[in-house]
Amino acid sequence: MVTGAAKVRFGDPRIELAHGAGGKASRRLIEGLLLPYLSNETLADLGDAAYLEVQGSRLAFTADSFVVKPPVFPGGSIGELAVNGTVNDLAVAGAKPLALVATLILEAGLPTSVLEAEVAAMAEAARRAGVAVVGGDTKVVEHGKADGFYITTAGVGLVDSRVSLSARGVRPGDQVLLSGPIGDHGITVLLARGELDLEADLASDTRPVWPMVVALVDAAAPGLRWMRDPTRGGVATALNELAREAGVAVLLEEEAVPVRPVVRGACEILGFDPLHIANEGQFLAVVSPEYADAALEALKRVPGGEAATRVGEIRETPAKVVLASSRYGGTRVVDMLVGDPLPRIC
Repeated sequence: MVTGAAKVRFGDPRIELAHGAGGKASRRLIEGLLLPYLSNETLADLGDAAYLEVQGSRLAFTADSFVVKPPVFPGGSIGELAVNGTVNDLAVAGAKPLALVATLILEAGLPTSVLEAEVAAMAEAARRAGVAVVGGDTKVVEHGKADGFYITTAGVGLVDSRVSLSARGVRPGDQVLLSGPIGDHGITVLLARGELDLEADLASDTRPVWPMVVALVDAAAPGLRWMRDPTRGGVATALNELAREAGVAVLLEEEAVPVRPVVRGACEILGFDPLHIANEGQFLAVVSPEYADAALEALKRVPGGEAATRVGEIRETPAKVVLASSRYGGTRVVDMLVGDPLPRIC
C-alpha cells in the first residue's frame, strides 16, 4: 500500500514566513505536502473557494485566517479584513455571500477595549457586505503566544447560475480586466508598522467586491471566464497561477496597470514590484473579447469601480508564462512572488 508520506515532494526542512506569503514557497508547501495527503476532486482546483452541489444548489465554501500586523492600519483593521477577505473569496467564485463563522484566538492580557473595537469592526463590515456572522468559536492562549489575537473565518455563498468560472475555460484572445489601483493595502500596512521613515497619504483598499462582481455578471455572464482577488502575492502571483492552470500566456500592458504614485514611489525606494504587493479590495477578471467592453463599462458604473481598466490579454504562447510589455515595445517575464518581503500582511 502506498501511504501519503510516500507521495510527499516537499523538501524544505522547516516552515518559514515565506510559506505563508502566497508565492512560490506557498505553492511548494501546498502541492508538495498538503495535497499528497488531502487531495480530492474538489480540492484539485485550488481556487479561492470550493464548489459544492447541495440538493440542486451550487454553493461556494471558503476559509481564511488573519494575522495582520499591526491589527489596525489606515483604512481598516483585522476585524474588517476578516470579513472582507472572506466575502471576497466567495464573490470572485461567482457566489453571493450568505453567512460567515468566525474563530477568535485571543492572547491572555488582551485589553477588552481592543477586542470590542474589532468585534464592532467585524459587525460593521458584515453589515456593509450584506452577510451575517452566524457562529464561531473562541479560544484563549497564554500571554505572548498569539501577538494579541488572530481571527479565522469560514464563509458560504450561493453561486450565480449564470456563470461557470474556471481557469480551464480561459482562451487565447480573452481580455484581462482589473477593478482598480493595486498595492494600496500592502504598502499601507508596511508603513503602519513604523519601521520605515516614510510618510504617505495612503489607506488600505479593504472593501467587499460583490457589488462590482454582480454588475460584471449582469453585463457579461456568458463571457466571464475566471476571477481572482490578488491578495498575498499580488497581481503577478494570481496571473501566474492562471497561466499555469490554463496552459496559456498572459500579456500584461504594464503602463495600463493602475498604481498610485505614492505606492509606486514606495516600491521604487524599497525595491518592490507593485505587481507583487497585496490587495484587499480589488479583483481580476478574464472576459471573452466580445463582452470585454460591456464588462468594463459595468464595472466603471459601480461606486468604487471608476478606475477599472483593461490590463492585458490571454495569448497561446509562451505557455504558462506572464509577460509585461512596456510602451517602448520591450517585454519582461513576471514571475510569482519569491520569498516574503511583506510578512503578516493579512
